[in-house]
Amino acid sequence: MSQSQIKSQIQTETIAGVGLITLNRPEALNALTLQMVNRLSAVLNAWRDDPNIEVVAIRGNHKQGPFGTFCAGGDIRFFHDAAIAEDPALEDFFTAEYSLNHLIYHYPKPYIAFMDGVVMGGGMGLAQGADLRIVSERTKMAMPETKIGLFPDVGGGYFLSHCPGASGEYLALCGQMLTGDEALAVGLADALAATESLPELWNSLTKNTQLSPTKRFEQLQNQLTKTPPQPQWLDSQIDSIFSLPTLGDIIQALENANNHWATETLKTLRQRSPLMLHVTLEQIRRGRELCMADDLRMERTIVQHCFYTNHLNRRAESSETVEGIRALAVDKDQNPKWNPARIEDITPEMVAPFFISPWPDSQHPLANLK
Repeated sequence: MSQSQIKSQIQTETIAGVGLITLNRPEALNALTLQMVNRLSAVLNAWRDDPNIEVVAIRGNHKQGPFGTFCAGGDIRFFHDAAIAEDPALEDFFTAEYSLNHLIYHYPKPYIAFMDGVVMGGGMGLAQGADLRIVSERTKMAMPETKIGLFPDVGGGYFLSHCPGASGEYLALCGQMLTGDEALAVGLADALAATESLPELWNSLTKNTQLSPTKRFEQLQNQLTKTPPQPQWLDSQIDSIFSLPTLGDIIQALENANNHWATETLKTLRQRSPLMLHVTLEQIRRGRELCMADDLRMERTIVQHCFYTNHLNRRAESSETVEGIRALAVDKDQNPKWNPARIEDITPEMVAPFFISPWPDSQHPLANLK
């Protein structure tokens, strides 16, 4: 891909002390490639060190123009093809993406994410470290990775585990889609704005230049709605069931609950990768005790094992993740052949090696994160 193509997919401009980023790959719901991730990192690092830039904002383009879609995550077709080819660019992608997530979490200047439309997977990694996370009534937010034999990465072990009660476990395992007000209710957004107001809010960051960029940011922050209604999906049973010690306990409790919510939740879990459900629950529980840097290091270890699951003699095309992507996005038969096929067939010995780094500490790809 040429530099001009990459720049067209990551559009940037600087106006009145504000750095503006627009994700512009609408035909793929702004799904991230390695080149896009590297470009975002280069831009943010340059602006971090530029005294003329005081505030940064990011949004996505839809086919009809600005807003409407934020980012659907990483390019999973690339994951599939690169894994089968054992292309080293696959490992480069996750190292670069998680480094970018860390950069955003620790960005020293106000960083604003306009999370309109689809916000999933890697899109959450671009947004959850923001100082102001704006959603709309059009927001569709989720971490649905267990559906493709993966886990909620890009810092999901950190930000989902800090959702209230056991809602993080529920969201991580089920991949529940959230509207804007629901995201606000569980702490995955800071403010709710009407879709039609988004262009004006975006432009307000670069107008009224009598105020400093930081004051304009504070003005925007103060004018937005921050009190969400209670989301309907936040069933009182979530805390009592999803806080149970093991996935087996959670499944048993759902079977015993004998109500519509429990039946539908159980149906969802039975469709997900049994192996990665167990890994994901352990990830969230561990992530609750970690800082962002340590969580991302843990996730970089897990994702390595997802594609190269040597302890189960599975790698590349035979891996759980490649099979999940094949079923959803390549052959589109929606019929993944999970291995093992049942939640009850997963043993601790299958799960534990996902958390053992294949590298010495000093050689971990994210060893330098602090």
